[in-house]
Amino acid sequence: MEDTLTASADPLRTTDDGARTGRGPGGAARFSGWRIVALSAAALALTAPGQTAGISVFIDPLIADLGIGRTAISTAYLTGTLVGACAMPLVGRAVDRYGPRAVMAVIGAVFGAVLLALSLVSGIVGLTAGFVGVRMAGQGALTLVATTTVAYWFDRRRGLALGITSAVGAAGISLAPVLIEALIADVGWRRAWAIEGLVIWALVVPIALLGIRNRPADLGQHVDGIAPTGEEADGPEAGMTLRQALRSGMFWAVAACLAASSMLVTGLNFHQIGLLGEQGLSPTAAAANFLPQTLAALLASFTAGVLIDRVAPKAVLVAAMGVLAAAVLSVGLVGPGWSALAFGFLLGGSGGILRSVEAAAYPRYFGTAHLGAIRGSAHTISVGGSAFGPLAVSLGRDLTGSYAPAMLAFAALPALAALLVLTTREPSPPAATRPTTGRGEP
Repeated sequence: MEDTLTASADPLRTTDDGARTGRGPGGAARFSGWRIVALSAAALALTAPGQTAGISVFIDPLIADLGIGRTAISTAYLTGTLVGACAMPLVGRAVDRYGPRAVMAVIGAVFGAVLLALSLVSGIVGLTAGFVGVRMAGQGALTLVATTTVAYWFDRRRGLALGITSAVGAAGISLAPVLIEALIADVGWRRAWAIEGLVIWALVVPIALLGIRNRPADLGQHVDGIAPTGEEADGPEAGMTLRQALRSGMFWAVAACLAASSMLVTGLNFHQIGLLGEQGLSPTAAAANFLPQTLAALLASFTAGVLIDRVAPKAVLVAAMGVLAAAVLSVGLVGPGWSALAFGFLLGGSGGILRSVEAAAYPRYFGTAHLGAIRGSAHTISVGGSAFGPLAVSLGRDLTGSYAPAMLAFAALPALAALLVLTTREPSPPAATRPTTGRGEP
């Protein structure tokens, strides 16, 4: 993060001190991409108050204090997630037009305000409106802008950079419920939501305004920190438009993987205590299964990020769907001990792989000129899938009398998504177009 900002067109030249300007020995500019990775990873971790894991610890206190039934709260959560998902294409277009820096600042301001408003809710209508806000701003928009920012700064090492971002973000999201639950126990759920809002304002907005830079050109740098040669130096940025991407089968193949993963992982996590309890685990052991899921997600995110720089995204997408199908099928085999641990590793690993490969696949296939709009549309599908997951798993149990039999049918979803990926042609390299984002913003 720069120590000072001036009206200079190049913030790296605000002082002659190399330590303050970002210039190394001999005056060469140090590549700022890895600083962007660190800041984006922090922003991704701060989506926790809008994620299912961060909201789940509020459910029982809400039921007890507001007198709202569990079904009504679940319906409010589904409604909030679906409505929030509809805003993702607009957020993506805003990223393309105004750049991640301005959009992240606005998202942080809105996210914090919604969390503060949630501390004042008294009924189902206000709670539903709050769920719309936190799911839109936290789970959807802030996740989208944080990972898209990293994609702008890297090409050859994009997978590694996104793998690090996803791994750190997943760790923060996974640890958040423990901290939030302790906070609720100490100050109550209303003050806990208010504190979360203030934290978002205190961290996300400064990260955006003082730390994030839209693209390397804003600092006189280049993607990957490597100066291009020949016509590439001043050429327009490569990238398909959203309309062109939507006509590509690969857009829908990746989106199908996102939908299958979001639906099943969210559904299984939402019902994890009851599902694993049905298989003989105690509530404590069932809750503890989030730990191997977190560890597996961290390892898988980083590994997939490294791998995606070396192999075609299709191979990693198929691997993610294979691991997810194995996790779903293993539900009927889970019991106390190692089998439960294996289930946790499979479920967490599948999500970790997909987070990294999705963030890298869309810029690989469609370029970065209109990446925000393209990923925004894909995230609508992803967030929508997560909304239906808990309901689908619950209905499956109601129809069959147990969670395990329904999993046999649900395993077909990742299998079909993998088949779609395998049978879809990769698009031709994207043509160069002019992005709408202001490139000279410091």
